Amino acid sequence: MCALEEVANGKSLRKACLEWGIPRSTLRDRNATTQTRREAADHLQRLPTVIEDRLTNWILNQEALGCGVTHAQIRVFGERLLALQGDHLPLGKHWMTRFLARNPILKTKRQIYVDSVRVNNACSEVIRPWFQKLDIPAIRAIPANQRWNMDETGVMEGYGLNGLVVGHAEKRKIQGKQPGSRAWTSIIECISATGASTLPLVIYKGKSVQQQWFPAQLDIFDDWHFTATKNGWTTDATAVEWLEKVFIPQTEPRDHSARLLILDGHGSHETTDFLWKCLEHNIYLLFLPPHTSHILQPLDLTVFSSLKRAYRKELQKLNSLIDSTPICKRNFLVSYYKAHQESVTPSNIKSGWRTTGLWPVSVAKPLMSPLLLENSNKSTNLTLSKPQETPIQPPKVFNTSIELQTPKVRKDLYLQIRSLASGSHDQVPTQRLLFRKVIKGIDEKEYELGKANIKIKELEEKLEHLRPKKKRKVQTSPNSKFATIRAIREAQIAAGERQIESVESESEGESESTVSCIEVDAE
Repeated sequence: MCALEEVANGKSLRKACLEWGIPRSTLRDRNATTQTRREAADHLQRLPTVIEDRLTNWILNQEALGCGVTHAQIRVFGERLLALQGDHLPLGKHWMTRFLARNPILKTKRQIYVDSVRVNNACSEVIRPWFQKLDIPAIRAIPANQRWNMDETGVMEGYGLNGLVVGHAEKRKIQGKQPGSRAWTSIIECISATGASTLPLVIYKGKSVQQQWFPAQLDIFDDWHFTATKNGWTTDATAVEWLEKVFIPQTEPRDHSARLLILDGHGSHETTDFLWKCLEHNIYLLFLPPHTSHILQPLDLTVFSSLKRAYRKELQKLNSLIDSTPICKRNFLVSYYKAHQESVTPSNIKSGWRTTGLWPVSVAKPLMSPLLLENSNKSTNLTLSKPQETPIQPPKVFNTSIELQTPKVRKDLYLQIRSLASGSHDQVPTQRLLFRKVIKGIDEKEYELGKANIKIKELEEKLEHLRPKKKRKVQTSPNSKFATIRAIREAQIAAGERQIESVESESEGESESTVSCIEVDAE
């Protein structure tokens, strides 16, 4: 271009060629507005040059962010870009080779995986090079409201808080009893650097979403999404649908500018479908280095810890209903909603981004984290000395002149034992200790028996209350696996747990009365 400009300003072709090192025939043809070979063959390409340039830029940016794209994925992207133009034929056998030849800035290289990075070396080996990715021009231009962090957390239903209790002074911990329900439920949360958050996706463990898992009050869960997987964790299909149904609609900028999504390297985040959706909607993926999420993940540092603590406190208030699985799931959802309202706040979210140094961008923040300090967990060899064994002395035999009879009621048993305990004044200490132990054992058994009777009555009342009810599968859309609040309401109505809203019935009654009524003018 510079040589053409100088020729246009009056410099001769010979001088321009010598100055810029360009063949004279090439400069002459360009000056005569002759097309290059690539421009002349542009109409023969399956994929237009503009679209190929966009794909090339996206590949380069993803490489700079640490997410290399394979040949197979690029071919799939090319075929999907053609499908958007109505061309559904597959690309040729040598298309990938020619694509690389048309774009010499790209080159096939071997990807080196960084695995099992020690946390003590994270500051020098991982964090500094990783923060340099945030200085890429395409990423630096993304504003704070378009920088997002997504992560998945797991919550065990019925798992309470490790609270403070009173016990033996010489014991450090008191082992508590966990409730029977150990079902695992996952939740996907997403937050931005400005304190905003998307609505969560709740992933139950099961084949399908059931209506009995939800409380009668569903208005607070409007626009939430629910699904079920085999193990309660995110699958490849769930991650893609979350991106399509939750993240993209709720974070779409008005000017359709680029977005940055920071997430961990879970396998469901690296599938071809997931990457294609990101390419289609101008989303750049920045994967966290392995073993550094406790330092660089804003959700992990402030939001999730506060969220689980609030959830367990809410769950403790509902311990009386924790024995039944359906009721426990309802308790879980209500408790998690209250904890979500309390913990996922703009102040907590901004604190997480500020602590990790992701916004405002500061590599000094994670490097100064106390979590990078070397653990000084030195094993202490504690030698436990065996207690000295004392020989058991045989009990002394004693005689009594008190006449004993078989007690018929509990009162007679107590009277006989107490009379034996206070019968003679010359009793040996072993005899008195024996009677005290007998009375203590009877008192303990009486207490346990009374407590068991109360427990039996409570269980009988619960059993009557928790009679098996009709179960209804929540019908989802054929094009989606996520269950909506509307579908859950319909399933509850079908199971008989919810009545049709009065507003609908009144409107229906008015319409029927209007149809059946005929007005006649009397003349």
